[in-house]
Amino acid sequence: MPKKWFQNWFNSPYYHILYQQRNDEEAEFFIDNLCAYLKPGANSRLLDIACGRGRHSNYLNKKGYDVTGIDLSFSSIKYAQQFENSKLRFFVHDMRYLFYINYFDFAFNLFTSFGYFETEKDHVNSLKTFRKSLKKDGLLILDYFNREKILKHLTQQETKTIDGIDFYISKNIVNDKIVKSISFEHKNKDYAFKEEVSSFSFADFERMFKKSGFEIVNYFGDYSLQPFDECKSDRLIFICKKADV
Repeated sequence: MPKKWFQNWFNSPYYHILYQQRNDEEAEFFIDNLCAYLKPGANSRLLDIACGRGRHSNYLNKKGYDVTGIDLSFSSIKYAQQFENSKLRFFVHDMRYLFYINYFDFAFNLFTSFGYFETEKDHVNSLKTFRKSLKKDGLLILDYFNREKILKHLTQQETKTIDGIDFYISKNIVNDKIVKSISFEHKNKDYAFKEEVSSFSFADFERMFKKSGFEIVNYFGDYSLQPFDECKSDRLIFICKKADV
C-alpha cells in the first residue's frame, strides 16, 4: 500500500529544512498562556499528540510536568528522544490508534497537527482515541488554523530559499482541503511533496467533537487566548472535556 503524504513528507529531512524557522518564542508564549489558563497540577500527566521534534513537549517538561510525546514520524521521534528524561518520553505512534487508557490529565494537539486524513471517520476515530487516553476529568486542547481567514488570504504561489534550496510552493483548494504542493531540486535531483489539510470550520469541529464524545468548554482565536473572531482570528483553539455519554 503506498504511503500517505504525511508519512513521506514528515519523515523527509527537507520538511525540517523548510520549516526550521518556526518560532520557538511563539510556541513558548502559547504554552505559557495555556498553562496559566489550565493550571495543571504539579503531578499532571501531559500527552503531546503529533509532537514532531518535541518543541512543545520539551518546554512543558522544563516547566516541571510529566510529558509524553507521540508522532508518526520515526525521524522526528529519533531526534526528540535525545532530550528524554525521567519525566519526558517520546514514542513513534499513529494518533488514530489507541495509546494509553484513562491515563493523562491533558492532551495537546497543537499547531494544526490534525486534518490530515481522507475521511471524517478517520478524524472522529482519532478524537475518540484522544478521549480514551484522558482521565475522567481530563481536557483536550486542539489548536487549528481559522479556516475563514486562511481561505480569504490564501497565497497561491511563493518561493522560499533556505539553506541554498529554492522551494517552490503552490496552494490550492481541492475538495475542501488546502493542498500545498512543494517542489525543489537538490544535488541534481528533483523532489516533489504535498500537504493536504482539511479546511474544517467551527461547525465541522462541533460535529466531530459531539460524535467522538467531547464537549467544548471554551475556545480562543490566537496564542494570547483572545476571543475567537471568525473574520480576524489567526487560530481556532478548542478546550474540550469528556462529555457525559
